[in-house]
Amino acid sequence: MGDNLLPFSITEDLLDTGMRGFPVSTVYTSEVDPGEGLHYVGYPIADLADLDPEAAIFLLFYKRLPDAQELASFKGELVSRAKVDPRVIELIKGLPREGHPMEWLLAGLNFLGMLCKTGKYKEDGLNVVAQMPEVIAAIYRVRAGWGNPIASKPEIGLMENFVHMMGVPGADAAKLTRLMRVFYVLHMDHGGGNLSTFVGKAVASGKSDMYASLGAAMAGLYGPLHGRANQECLEFLDRCGTAVPDEVEAFVRTEMAAGRSIYGFGHAVLRAEDPRAGIQYELGKELCPGDPLYQRAVTMRERAVKVLKESPKVKNPYPNVDAVSGTLLRACGLADSEYYTVLFGLARCSGIAAQIVDERTVHRNGKGVPIYRPSDLPVNQSRRRFKA
Repeated sequence: MGDNLLPFSITEDLLDTGMRGFPVSTVYTSEVDPGEGLHYVGYPIADLADLDPEAAIFLLFYKRLPDAQELASFKGELVSRAKVDPRVIELIKGLPREGHPMEWLLAGLNFLGMLCKTGKYKEDGLNVVAQMPEVIAAIYRVRAGWGNPIASKPEIGLMENFVHMMGVPGADAAKLTRLMRVFYVLHMDHGGGNLSTFVGKAVASGKSDMYASLGAAMAGLYGPLHGRANQECLEFLDRCGTAVPDEVEAFVRTEMAAGRSIYGFGHAVLRAEDPRAGIQYELGKELCPGDPLYQRAVTMRERAVKVLKESPKVKNPYPNVDAVSGTLLRACGLADSEYYTVLFGLARCSGIAAQIVDERTVHRNGKGVPIYRPSDLPVNQSRRRFKA
């Protein structure tokens, strides 16, 4: 393995493991500490959850929090970038209704790339962050049959405008806006090794443009093992069907005995409760304390942890970010869980874009990271495990 630049040997037992734990990049935007959870540029996520989303975007792109004047200026800059070419919205209107909402998002990013890109990573990164709310709101309205897209008012704020443009029938706009502001900040970034971020940066390393790179990242997010976890957590709670503590505990034990997953619990890196989960449980007390599904999620937080702690195989029995997010989205009026990954993508594109900007324009004194090219270990024909 002549391409191996690591200070240790790669053996066959380390292959085919999804590169889990292998360092691949230097990341300035965020990190995940096993005990303390997610940080953005050194700030614990709990200290940032109530920030203006625009301030959190500034933090990831410029690696510091803005002062009041800088924030006002940056908000104005995003407003100036927010106008989407009307042809993008017209193309969205023509998409087949059979497509999954994430497939619509992939198409929307492709349309933006064809019609709006400048070819400059930072310019396109900030443009796509500013334009995504209008594109995704249009996807919601057109695909759901809610009527024509609603005119954008970017001057009212990034998430305020997004909720305005969605115009969700029957939803409490104030509650949904409060939720989306926090949801956006919590989901923006999560280190550099998660699938969607890694894929986006790998594609950009071949000097693909920002829109194509983010499209690849969102294709990774689309998978059920990555971005669709909050949808599966909601379905898990629906199957539970009760908030009675002993009945919830019995349900968890039955699921474990059958070898099924306990959705919303555990984490690849964390060994404590995800702070983002705790933030959302507290937000539920504010937005929907009497909601039956939220009450079920709160009971699950207690009883699932109790049961999971009994298993020596479980490294982290605690709730993760997905444990209650779908519950809050439904309670605030977004009932169709097929769109939840799209909302995840809306937020995550900002963090991935910031990381792509760093890798293409900052790393190696501005030369950028070389094209990603990991090696493999060829298997001799006589040792193949698979028959033709």
